[in-house]
Amino acid sequence: MPKLKLAIVFGGKSTEHEISLLSVRSILKNINRDKYDISLLHIDINGNWFLKEGLSGENTLSITLSPGNKGAKIVAAASGELLREIDVVFPVLHGVFGEDGTIQGYLKMMNVAFVGCGVMASSACMDKDMTKRILRDANIGITPYALATPEEKPSFEDLERDLGVPLFIKPANLGSSVGVFKVNNADEYNEKLEEALTYDSKILIERTIEGKEVECAVLGNQKPKASLPGEIIMNTDFYDFESKYVDKDASSTLVPADISEEHIELVRQTAVKAYKAMGCEGLSRVDFFVTNEGDVLINEINTIPGFTNISMYPKMWEATGIPYSELIDILIELGVERYNKERQLRITAQPL
Repeated sequence: MPKLKLAIVFGGKSTEHEISLLSVRSILKNINRDKYDISLLHIDINGNWFLKEGLSGENTLSITLSPGNKGAKIVAAASGELLREIDVVFPVLHGVFGEDGTIQGYLKMMNVAFVGCGVMASSACMDKDMTKRILRDANIGITPYALATPEEKPSFEDLERDLGVPLFIKPANLGSSVGVFKVNNADEYNEKLEEALTYDSKILIERTIEGKEVECAVLGNQKPKASLPGEIIMNTDFYDFESKYVDKDASSTLVPADISEEHIELVRQTAVKAYKAMGCEGLSRVDFFVTNEGDVLINEINTIPGFTNISMYPKMWEATGIPYSELIDILIELGVERYNKERQLRITAQPL
């Protein structure tokens, strides 16, 4: 049986560019190379595409994609020469221009199957304000918040009255805790809000939730399933970028989470409910707070969660019985399954 022609796209124009490089290294370490003919497509920080023979070394061969009859083609940017063909793409692009529906729309235009959520779900989940609005409409518990923009900035006094202190300031369209700050007074609020606005034009200001930080991995298309949830155990003030990727002593993870059996089941059920409400497909990681009062609140949903050697998404599925290598196979199969289903839909109007 011929190998599936798989393109792994990584890097990207994002503050999470370096996290993508860590994720793709782990995927290449765990993927079954007997099943796939792999092409590595690196998007540099300026948005230029390159075909690479390995992760090390300089970018040399500038490329672009071209649609085929079924699948896409990798062509040399300068000459238009056909270099390789692609059956399916695995986007490993965290953050903007990767997790926000842009690459998904591009791949649909290229007529190629891809791993993960489609355009709408990717875009809506990337925008944490839109996520909260959709989940709230679906009667799913969310963390209370207010919104700030460059034109409309709520006063610290109003926020303190409505949400209490301390407060968390968070860009609506970033991940990996980039641009996230914890503030306790008006001076900190004004300073950190301005800094957050250098990352995004829409900022969430959230109530501090006392309880456990719990995550749950979801996998599937029309019939998604949830993993055993995992717990983030903090040794610092909050789970910022440094805690996630730099300081190994700042946090640890526990799978399954140290919560009651009833809460484990509730988290899994709520994760699937949120996944469906947002229109997710393929995969997502749903992040929760389980409060000291026993409430289960969704913090955010990540449609291309980290795949590094310490990332929770593969770790939670391993604890649930799906090894990393098998997980990659399932994700690719789900992408191909959706593509084949969408190809059966009519693209022309019925004749009169």
